[in-house]
Amino acid sequence: MNDENGAGDLPELPMTRECPYHPPAAYEDLRAIGPVTRVRQFDGRPVWAVTGHLETRELLSSPHMSVDRFHPNFPMPIPALTQLQSSRTPAIGALIRTDPPEHTRQRRDILPSFTLKKIGVLRPRIEQICADRLDAITAKGPVVDLVEEYTKPAVAMVLSQLLGVPFADREYFEDLTYRRFDPAQVVDALADLTDYLSRLLRAKETDPGDGLLDDLVGKVLAGELERDELVKYALVLVIAGQETTANTIALSVLTLLEHPDQLALLLDDPSLWPNAVEELLRFLAITGGLSRVATADIQLGDLTIADGDGLIFLNPGANRDEAQFERPNELDVRRTVRNHLTFGFGIHQCIGQNLARVEVEIALRALFTRIPTLRLAVPMEQIAVRQGLVFGLAELPVTW
Repeated sequence: MNDENGAGDLPELPMTRECPYHPPAAYEDLRAIGPVTRVRQFDGRPVWAVTGHLETRELLSSPHMSVDRFHPNFPMPIPALTQLQSSRTPAIGALIRTDPPEHTRQRRDILPSFTLKKIGVLRPRIEQICADRLDAITAKGPVVDLVEEYTKPAVAMVLSQLLGVPFADREYFEDLTYRRFDPAQVVDALADLTDYLSRLLRAKETDPGDGLLDDLVGKVLAGELERDELVKYALVLVIAGQETTANTIALSVLTLLEHPDQLALLLDDPSLWPNAVEELLRFLAITGGLSRVATADIQLGDLTIADGDGLIFLNPGANRDEAQFERPNELDVRRTVRNHLTFGFGIHQCIGQNLARVEVEIALRALFTRIPTLRLAVPMEQIAVRQGLVFGLAELPVTW
């Protein structure tokens, strides 16, 4: 482990992917130095970068790790996040950016909405949404941009149904949710989205439905939950569940097309799909840069992380740790090791992971079942990508 404190010659974050389905090669270089080592973030401040699988689990389990974004030493993996910090966007204060005991209470509020049983009920709806999108795609015929025609609209439609967005509002809602991906619009877009969700959830108080958050609307009416807090929970669902899911589906399609031997296994034996989803989640891990700040000195082997030190967890690198995974840089849809860190670890582990798994599996299975001859319409090297805290494809032109 490396404990140098100077920032002058340190590797700099963020780092970019050279290949869409592999983490930045520099993550391997960092782990070669040590599973926890010093780097420099974009503003010049030194922070700890964690690329070791065991070390990630140990540190994210520590009671001395805080997600308080307003701590002066809280690390910012990318410049765009500084806008959200200064704006104090409401979602930042809900669930993903609170510490115990507030976080414990919030998670207890929302967890019943994301049980396996609740998510299982949604499967037929998600299957129908994907089938409808594929009807439109096959009717249109090749060439099709799968990002614009399938992954983005399908995930947005699932989200609309989960939140009970009226059909007449769905185009507006989809525009709101995708505007926030533009750094120039992110603050205003989140403010508009907050306002819309507030009005939507207030309407549910007199006209309830069967969405994931409707049980929580009942808690508001019973005086057990503040209305503003419910709006924050809805924001978390949108922010944490939309971009990551849509990007994972699109990148999974590209990855399988570039690994035809693995795709052939799935076409021959569809029972492998749930296992394949776990492997794709490990292999791709599109979210890199979980930030924490230490609230006390932490001893990790011979390394001391001091009170107030910032840490950035590079989970895509931890998912390729050869100390944990055999042949970590190979995609193997029959791999049975499932302790990847794509959804994080510890008390802030992604609460919507059951939903994400179901969405990814249904979308991929439906696509390749309907169009087994799918192939890229351009060489992979020509496909535009979006680097950032959440990696994704800007487009995915396909034909068949």
